[in-house]
Amino acid sequence: MSIFQFLLLIIAITIFILFFKQLFSGAFPKRGVDFEANRDNEQIGGITEMDKVFSTPAPKVSRVQQLIQMADNALEKQDFTEADKALSSALILEKDNIELLLKYGFVLINMHRLDEAKEIYTQILSINPNEDMAHASLANVLHQLNENDLAIEHHKKAIELDPSFAPHYFNYANTLYDLKRMDEALLNYKKVVQLDSSIEEASRMVKELS
Repeated sequence: MSIFQFLLLIIAITIFILFFKQLFSGAFPKRGVDFEANRDNEQIGGITEMDKVFSTPAPKVSRVQQLIQMADNALEKQDFTEADKALSSALILEKDNIELLLKYGFVLINMHRLDEAKEIYTQILSINPNEDMAHASLANVLHQLNENDLAIEHHKKAIELDPSFAPHYFNYANTLYDLKRMDEALLNYKKVVQLDSSIEEASRMVKELS
C-alpha cells in the first residue's frame, strides 16, 4: 500500500467515525420539535404570493380627491362655507373638472351667490354641452335671476337630454307654476308622477291644479 492510499484510508475512517458520532448524538434538528422561532413573526421559507398582496402599499389619494372628500363631509353637515373653501382649492388644480364644477355650483346656489353659479354652469356647458344636470341647474338659477325665457330653454334641453329623469320635469313644472302657466305646469307634474311616484310634492301639485 502506498503512502497516498494509506492517507486516503485514514481520511475515510475519520469521516466514517464523525458521521456515526453525529448520527447517534441526537444533535441534529427534528422537524416540529427543535425549531423555535426567535421572533413572533419569524417565517420559514421565502416570500409567498399572500405576503406580496398584503405588503403592497395602498394607492395614494390625490390632493383633488382629498379636497372632494372634505367638501362632501362639509355638505353632509350643510357647512357650505367649508365646502366652498375645499372646492375652490380643488378647482385651482383641476379647473375643468365637471364633477367639481357641479358640486361648486350647488354650493354657490345655497350661498345665494347666483351670478357666480350662473358662470359655473355656463362653464360646464362650454366643456360639455350635453351635461343635462348643468342645463337643469342653470335653468333654476336663471329663473331666480328672472331670466325666464332662457330658463325655459335650458329646462327643455335638460328634458331632451334625459327624458326619463323625473326631477327635470319637476323643476320645469315649478318654473311654469311661478310664471302662472298652470296648464303646462300640470302636464309636467303629471309626467313627474308617471316617472317617479315617490316625489310626493308632484302628486300634491297635480291634485291642486286638477
